[in-house]
Amino acid sequence: MKFCSQCGGSITELVPAGDNRPRHVCNNCQTIHYQNPRIVAGCLPVWQGQVLLCRRAIEPRRGYWTLPAGFMENGETVRQAAERETFEEACARVTGLQLYTLFDLPHINQVYMFFRAELVDDDYRAGDESLEVQLFDQADVPWSELAFPTVGRTLEYFFADRVQQAFPVRNEAIEAMRVVRKQA
Repeated sequence: MKFCSQCGGSITELVPAGDNRPRHVCNNCQTIHYQNPRIVAGCLPVWQGQVLLCRRAIEPRRGYWTLPAGFMENGETVRQAAERETFEEACARVTGLQLYTLFDLPHINQVYMFFRAELVDDDYRAGDESLEVQLFDQADVPWSELAFPTVGRTLEYFFADRVQQAFPVRNEAIEAMRVVRKQA
């Protein structure tokens, strides 16, 4: 950040009085510009035991498979963001959303939240950000072609939890190529 979005003044990085970490502060109007993690919300849509995955039509990881998910918008709840992203990427409607996985990615300043959900029907198709969408049985999931570690971890949890028919909320930190588990 170089310029203040409030007044256009130049920015200096410093620790403001009463704070404990460097922030971007306007030299002119003294506005503190906080930069916080971005929230990614999505769904693990299920239809008759199969999971719906989308092949990405956009970067990053174009051509790889993912769960429908994306950045939360201002003015919506996390649940609304997950439903919207599922509709945008897979033209699919979901119901019964239950928070399932929560991933902290501090190395890229993101938080991922996936909801387990049931497809309302089997009417789905590729949205603008997907090349194709498809239902997969566990044995057919393209594990080596998954776009992100958060997707793989969510699917691993789901297939393991499905055996027990118990789906606790899972939370872990994913650091650059290393997974650190937290208590559920």
